[in-house]
Amino acid sequence: MKTTDTPPSDAAGSSTGVDASKVPAQRTAGASPPAPTRSSEGHVLNVFSHGVLVLWAIMVVLPLFWAVMSSFKTDSDIFNTPWSLPDSLNFDSWGRAWSQAHMSEYFLNTVLVVGGSLVGTLVLGSMAAYVLARFEFPGNRFIYFLFVGGMSFPIMLALVPLFYVMDNMGLLNTIHGLILVYIAYSLPFTVFFLTSFFRTLPTSVAEASIIDGASHTRTFFQVMLPMAKPGLISVGIFNFLGQWNQYMLPTVLNTDPEKRVLAQGLVELASSQGYKGDYSGLFAGLVIAMLPVLAAYIIFQRQVVSGLTAGALK
Repeated sequence: MKTTDTPPSDAAGSSTGVDASKVPAQRTAGASPPAPTRSSEGHVLNVFSHGVLVLWAIMVVLPLFWAVMSSFKTDSDIFNTPWSLPDSLNFDSWGRAWSQAHMSEYFLNTVLVVGGSLVGTLVLGSMAAYVLARFEFPGNRFIYFLFVGGMSFPIMLALVPLFYVMDNMGLLNTIHGLILVYIAYSLPFTVFFLTSFFRTLPTSVAEASIIDGASHTRTFFQVMLPMAKPGLISVGIFNFLGQWNQYMLPTVLNTDPEKRVLAQGLVELASSQGYKGDYSGLFAGLVIAMLPVLAAYIIFQRQVVSGLTAGALK
């Protein structure tokens, strides 16, 4: 008696009445999706980060708003109702700070010093950074690390020798002398920042301009420098903030009362009051010194962010 051996797959299919080819598909379709743990964790982290940013914004904006609000009050209102809004805008404190406290003279001196030093820093720093980033020559890395080492050198250690150097050169208590010191103080960070930025720019554009007959100078000023505009604006903002708020260097190297900068003027305004306490005028002078910095950052905010992220995106 002969028996016919049925394959296991056919037997299973005939016994259960289910097509075997559809079993994997049915199992896959019926599988339960994984629990969305990652999305919930990301949502919690997002809420936490936004909460920290909001708290940080409040901590930064609230003192600034209180200083601006107090500059429009009288001294009695500042002491009696320090947290309330002013009943009326009192511009007398602004007039006293601008004229009687000589903030107008200090403001003009600061604009001259910071404007001249900022232009000199960007021009010299961009040229040095372009050469260090684009050309290979003996001592390239040594010069680059000299600039990097200048960032770690404390300025307090150089105050005494710098004072005597400036005195021997006849640059003490002068606007142009302070400009030169600011340029030397800001060059290490500028060269370090722009060297990394120039390395991210495409070399094909510079090579094409050289092939077309342009000199290295023309290639730098007309081709590469416009391409480096985001980086120049970013490092210019950082240098502007540091130079505008600089106090130690002008205090040591600029003792002439007629050539003081805003930081010196604010300290003089605070100390000259003694126990008289013209606090509304002091707040007005503080706001006068603060407004250019806020305006510069608000205007160039996008350029600063694009300059900082350009190296990471390319």
